[in-house]
Amino acid sequence: MRAIQDIPLRTITGDDTTLAAFSGQVLLVVNVASKCGLTPQYEALESIHERYRDQGFSVLGFPANDFAGQEPGTDEEIVEFCRSTFDVQFPLFSKIAVTGADRHPLYDELTSAIPHAEGSPEKHREKLRGYGLPVTEDPEILWNFEKFLVARSGEVVGRYSPTVTPDDSLLTGAIERELGRDKP
Repeated sequence: MRAIQDIPLRTITGDDTTLAAFSGQVLLVVNVASKCGLTPQYEALESIHERYRDQGFSVLGFPANDFAGQEPGTDEEIVEFCRSTFDVQFPLFSKIAVTGADRHPLYDELTSAIPHAEGSPEKHREKLRGYGLPVTEDPEILWNFEKFLVARSGEVVGRYSPTVTPDDSLLTGAIERELGRDKP
């Protein structure tokens, strides 16, 4: 496995970076979309980012248009939407693919590290099937707003279904456990 901290990334404003810029922090990596039924999760993502930020935590948003065309905008349109609608201050990155043949290397590593999400992904698959939408199977990303928890060491330690909201105790408990661990 490749160290996820070394994978080249681009911020939503076009700057080259890596996750090494967040070294020593606990991270919540989330594929986001502006036109999804789960888009209101932006508000809770910003809330937990603010709640835990001073303890060494960051939410990192990765816009993706992989599911039903729910993130059609440009990077400029995405950041404007996120800031004006949800006052998002957590870091956003340039739009990427999180599933399929064009999947970004970051998501190759995340899904390899933890191939199955916690939080009833099968229920979400059934809901998507009920809407006649295509459904991915593990280890692929299921839908927008799937979440990966990354420890301060860079190890991927959790994966959560899109329906696990950012304020769900399953997720906040895991964040708090990781924040309580010694810094490397």
